[in-house]
Amino acid sequence: MTLQFPNGFQWGTATAAHQVEGGNWNNDWWAWEHAEGTPCEEPSGDACDQLNRYDSDIALCAALGFDNYRFSIEWSRIEPEPGEFSMAALDHYRRVCASCHEHGIEPVVTFHHFTTPRWVVAQGGWHTASTVDLFLRFAERSVAHIGDLIGKACTINEPNVVSFIGYQMALFPPGLTDEALFNATNENFLAAHERVV
Repeated sequence: MTLQFPNGFQWGTATAAHQVEGGNWNNDWWAWEHAEGTPCEEPSGDACDQLNRYDSDIALCAALGFDNYRFSIEWSRIEPEPGEFSMAALDHYRRVCASCHEHGIEPVVTFHHFTTPRWVVAQGGWHTASTVDLFLRFAERSVAHIGDLIGKACTINEPNVVSFIGYQMALFPPGLTDEALFNATNENFLAAHERVV
């Protein structure tokens, strides 16, 4: 059997910053992984250190024939405190996008892949409507710095997974089983997507 893909078919791969970069200690998932009694069995720790090895990882993607690489930018690195943006983090993600282009790969940037800065959670998190404005501010600042290098973008990766497993099953942060907060979170994810787009 021969399998043929249509002309122009795009091959790619995807990662999440928290899953590959390592040391994302300023977000809700890191706190969740290290909380006493957590159901999380596999903390990210140093992960595969893509924060430092991104160029060689992207070269491997190119060697495998990928056309696209979808990766997330870590909100808690870019905005570690409310309204304080890290130029070092923004420059890092600019270098990641540039590396993609240098290797003939289109960068596809995800603005939220499961993780939220701890300070956002302390202000109420995704079930609080004010988080929509905070996310918009983060996205606008990020696009202003790296937007010219972004091929395609994804606002929020699998929002239904975050809300259902985090607010119905209590297996993701914030570890709740609350129907009203589940619904509010879904509404805020949709509002955030609409505002950013």
